[in-house]
Amino acid sequence: MSSISFTFKHFYRAFLLVAGLAILSISANAQTDATKGEAIFKAKCTACHAIDKQVIGPALGPQLTKETDDKWLVKWIQNNQALMAAKDKKAMDIYNQFNQAGMTVFTDLSDADAGNIITYVRAAYKDIQDKAKAAQATVAVEQGPSMLIVYALLGVIILAFIVILVLNRVVKTLDNLVATKPEILMAPAAVDTTPVDKYATVKRLAKNKKLVFFVLLCVSIAGGSWTWVSLWNTNVHTGYQPVQPIKYPHDLHAGEMQIKCQYCHSGAYKSKNASIPSLNVCMNCHKVIDRRKDATEPSTEIAKIYTAIGFDPKTQKYDSTLARPVQWVRIHNLPDFAYFNHSQHVTVGKIECTTCHGPVQSMKEMYQYSPLTMKWCIQCHKRTEINYKGNAYYEKMEAVHELLRKGGKVTEAQMGGIECGKCHY
Repeated sequence: MSSISFTFKHFYRAFLLVAGLAILSISANAQTDATKGEAIFKAKCTACHAIDKQVIGPALGPQLTKETDDKWLVKWIQNNQALMAAKDKKAMDIYNQFNQAGMTVFTDLSDADAGNIITYVRAAYKDIQDKAKAAQATVAVEQGPSMLIVYALLGVIILAFIVILVLNRVVKTLDNLVATKPEILMAPAAVDTTPVDKYATVKRLAKNKKLVFFVLLCVSIAGGSWTWVSLWNTNVHTGYQPVQPIKYPHDLHAGEMQIKCQYCHSGAYKSKNASIPSLNVCMNCHKVIDRRKDATEPSTEIAKIYTAIGFDPKTQKYDSTLARPVQWVRIHNLPDFAYFNHSQHVTVGKIECTTCHGPVQSMKEMYQYSPLTMKWCIQCHKRTEINYKGNAYYEKMEAVHELLRKGGKVTEAQMGGIECGKCHY
């Protein structure tokens, strides 16, 4: 223990020294001459110069990056007129290059001020170039640690410092404990072999009447809720998707090819039932189409249509003796006491097929989308607005109501009493 404590003490002092030097280096790097140069540049230079573009004078970024003689640059900034009077070659070249336009003299700037301006311009121009390169390439340019990383490092240093202090304290406590009670390092005492009752906690909880009552109450509520939900969903077949004898991809026909629903289900707009299309409707297209556009072999599902209707694709002839009905499995099945008329909703009410049948255009195989319960129908009837203007059905009902107001004769036929669906459904 003493050796561990001694090691921690030495490590603790070394760590404090390293952490202090790291903090000092970070603070020293944060205070740069470029910050002072930026303030002087904005106060004295921005009227004629910019970092990366020409204003009245040239863009300073490229000029100061190309020129590496900082002593000469300081003299130029302080008094360019003196350099030109001395016929300095660099000064005369700049003077002639920019149409012999003179630059303001800044004799009030010290050598350090001018140097700060140079440092700031070079750093700002480099930053602009880095950003331009990052915009052109997808690979991010390494720009050194951000302040967030610096703060994170400081946090790690402080956290490590706290951990070391805690561990050092724990080691000292263990040293004191060993010094005062050396017997704890001796062999452990004999293990108690008395058998333990595994169900002691359960027995103790079972004697708590309040806890038992609470558990029974929760079980009763959960069981009643499950029973209610089960009875409520009896004969509700949302998501029902039986296996059909022929896989008909609605997403291909109604979605990709945008075939209207009524092309196949022609009864939807003129009768109570939407009707299942006969195979003759399928053969309007599949007499010449026996596969998908990108397939090299005929479709096995389309071949089932040929077999069911007795069609030979090689001879393009039908044999009625080979025809067999397709045993489609009904998906949407209302109770016998519920009356639903497709034409009343599609033709009169102008209701879209997807309102009840869901996104058919994305279904690879058809399934029951809506619950088709009475509650669901009533909610739809409450929120659906009917446009009765120009609708013969509602105009007829309006005329019947007008007769009722005047006390005229109204027969059952006028109320739709001789429609087939009133009795035969």
